[in-house]
Amino acid sequence: MAQEDEQRIVDNDELATTQETNGGRQDNELALPEGGCCMPTRLSHRLMALVFMCLLGFGSYFCYDNPGALQDNFKRDMDLSLTQFTLIYSIYSWPNVVLCFLGGFLVDRLFGIRLGTIIYMLILLVGQLIFATGGLINAFWLMILGRFIFGIGAESLAVAQNSYAVLWFKGKELNMVFGLQLSVARFGSTVNFWVMPGIYKYVSNFYQGHQALGVVLLFATLTCVMSLMCALILGWMDKRAERILQRNNNPSGEIPKLTDIFTFKPPFWMVSVICVAYYVAIFPFIALGQKFFMDRFHYTDVEANKVDALVYLIAAVSSPLFGFLIDKVGRNVTWVFTATISTIGAHALLTFTELNPYVGMTIMGLSYSMLAASLWPLVALIIPEYQLGTAYGFCQSVQNLGLAVITIVAGIIADQTKSDHTWVQLFFMSWLTIALIATCVIWAYDKKHRGNLNMSPRQRASYVNADTYQHFE
Repeated sequence: MAQEDEQRIVDNDELATTQETNGGRQDNELALPEGGCCMPTRLSHRLMALVFMCLLGFGSYFCYDNPGALQDNFKRDMDLSLTQFTLIYSIYSWPNVVLCFLGGFLVDRLFGIRLGTIIYMLILLVGQLIFATGGLINAFWLMILGRFIFGIGAESLAVAQNSYAVLWFKGKELNMVFGLQLSVARFGSTVNFWVMPGIYKYVSNFYQGHQALGVVLLFATLTCVMSLMCALILGWMDKRAERILQRNNNPSGEIPKLTDIFTFKPPFWMVSVICVAYYVAIFPFIALGQKFFMDRFHYTDVEANKVDALVYLIAAVSSPLFGFLIDKVGRNVTWVFTATISTIGAHALLTFTELNPYVGMTIMGLSYSMLAASLWPLVALIIPEYQLGTAYGFCQSVQNLGLAVITIVAGIIADQTKSDHTWVQLFFMSWLTIALIATCVIWAYDKKHRGNLNMSPRQRASYVNADTYQHFE
């Protein structure tokens, strides 16, 4: 594979002007004046693109956890059992067991990143509107349909967002960019937990029951509209950068195929296992967290929401910091291992000790940030760039399969054990143990094949060049 496949598409060190000569003819469009404030090669332009790139996921994550912030209100206003409530989360994941993988392939093969991002954002917006309408008219089946559609758009959008990050920042900045994306996305979840109970209380002065719930969910839809605007602006910026820089997104000339998935190496499959086994111990736990903290530590619903949202709040602050640190020191596999071990410790503290739950949730938030900033960039080190949409789509697909099944199982266990949450916590910790084993497999395979997954940046730079570039071949 050519050297430019490993270089960042838009580099800080590039000249402020880009000139191309074709058959002795100078392209005037590319010979822009030096110092132009909107040149794609300028740091300010790349930072602006990064802002919109990060805000793509804000609306999605804000609306994803609307039910978690209003758990008691959903159960009361819609007359739901806890098992029915967890269906709101699991139905989000079911369509993406297949469609997320297909969505990533369509980004690679048909839509491209720009059009794919806008299409998936529109699907997400429609799903949230249907979800809110179901609350307004007291139709739980319609809410489930809306959540189903919302999930199709949201998870495919995450694939496109990851592909954007690699396209613009592949190289020494990629870990930090993934951290920043997670930071903004999780800030959306945190803001949701902060403001939604207050908004519901205010709306209850004018509407009651399911109508109040529907109005509040319609208000949340505005965040999706904001993210759609960001998708449109980012698409314009990327098209302009591609035109000015005459960027080649696939220098190898390979055409992605669905069957490419069968050629992926063992480290990718282990990354997929970690995507399932780690995240099923985080998201379902937070979805059921309000009741856990009310039963285990006798908190009020407001107090329980605050501690439950702490993971997302800490992730919003620490993810870019971990990303920056990992960019500097490398050793991605070591970071994944450390994050998994400390998450097991956080669950153990919350389950078996009387220590203030803020301690356990703080450790969990830091660990979650550490894992996200170190795990997702591994895919870009294992898989060629022209297959990244397919690869990220597959990771999202298997993650959604796990979340769909495990959320339901966790809800059933919580229903059966009532106020005793020990068994559901042990259930989460067993999945984290599987993630730990998969991390060890990656480390062993990488060491045996002398791969670059756990190298420092300096070692990786000497390993990856035009002559020795390889993906575990």
